Amino acid sequence: MSPLQSKTHPLRALRHRNFRLFFAGQLISLIGTWMQQVAQSWLIYRLTHSALLLGLVGFSGQIPSLIFGPFGGHVADRHERRRVLVMTQSASMILAFILAGLTLGGVIREWHIFVLAACLGVVNAFDVPVRQAFLVQMVEREDLMNAIALNSSMFNGARIVGPAVAGLLVAAIGEGWCFFANAVSYVAVIASLLMMSLPRLAPQSVSTSPWENIVEGFRYVATTKPIRALLLLIGLISFAGMPYSVLMPIFADEVFHRGARGLGILMGASGAGALIGSVLLATRSTVRGLGRWVAIASSCFGASALAFAFSRSFVLSVVFLVPLGMSMMVQMASSNTLIQSMVREQLRGRVMAVYAMMFVGFGPLGALVAGSLAEHIGAPLTVACGAVLTILGSIVFAIRLPALRGEARELIIAQQELS
Repeated sequence: MSPLQSKTHPLRALRHRNFRLFFAGQLISLIGTWMQQVAQSWLIYRLTHSALLLGLVGFSGQIPSLIFGPFGGHVADRHERRRVLVMTQSASMILAFILAGLTLGGVIREWHIFVLAACLGVVNAFDVPVRQAFLVQMVEREDLMNAIALNSSMFNGARIVGPAVAGLLVAAIGEGWCFFANAVSYVAVIASLLMMSLPRLAPQSVSTSPWENIVEGFRYVATTKPIRALLLLIGLISFAGMPYSVLMPIFADEVFHRGARGLGILMGASGAGALIGSVLLATRSTVRGLGRWVAIASSCFGASALAFAFSRSFVLSVVFLVPLGMSMMVQMASSNTLIQSMVREQLRGRVMAVYAMMFVGFGPLGALVAGSLAEHIGAPLTVACGAVLTILGSIVFAIRLPALRGEARELIIAQQELS
């Protein structure tokens, strides 16, 4: 028997050919994505030296997920997911080429960055819920948890390499080549999607309007207490805790005086911690105890962010970002795994759209508030305030956890019986 056949092997989801293709293509593409994200933040900061505009760029790029996310969930439950992903990845590639052309041509302006970030945000509003729902089509249900963990490890492995490469490239030859590299990287994921052999799924019968389908998804989330609690905690952390990354250029330049290379190191440290967390999750073979992991990880995230906010040592701050990244990844991926284990297949896309709205959509609101606050009270104090809110939210979740376990267990067992 192949080692990958073992139920406890940390790479067992890779025994599925479709997931191997997806993993390889996404890894290349995500390195480019992280390169673009870091280079874009540095570009807007270099052009404006404004914390508020840093927050506004994050707002422009992610608020579409809050507005259009429900429609992305509807599409995920009503249309062939691979075809949708090919379309969204192709659109993202075109936008990256436009950004690269404007930057390399020396004609880039602040409004170009905002418009292109908003357009990419609209694309991601459809891409993220479809991609999350697509995971279950590439692996057997028993390997879904491992697939989510490996997907997170891929995301965070790219998060280490991408910012580090971006920091070097920005310092050496400018932001434009980072954008160009990201555009080219989309070829890998599009090719991997086209190479997959997937069973043809019968489309769900449609007897209601798109609006009624969307409302049905929200109603399910609102009335299912364990899923609702997990999503509310994700929304709080995305709003209050995650904006630390938007303000990172200020820490790199004004607090530590390390420039673009320092920014790459700081982002890479957080990514390294997240990679450690995803590897830790990949070794798990059951969802038992994941609720406790969510509570502990969210508390650790807040504590690490608080320590980072008050640190004035570059080396010490890099150290604090490792547990911050690890706890953030464990909290988000564990929540993702629990939600996907509890939700009915007919509602998977719409529920994952709400997950994306909380994870991605609430981030821009937090980024906007954080950017505005940082203009008045400074980036360190802004991050500290968000960390305190995160800790309080994790305490509330931990108190409610015992009352949620019974319903969560029933939902998980019901889905296992259907598989």
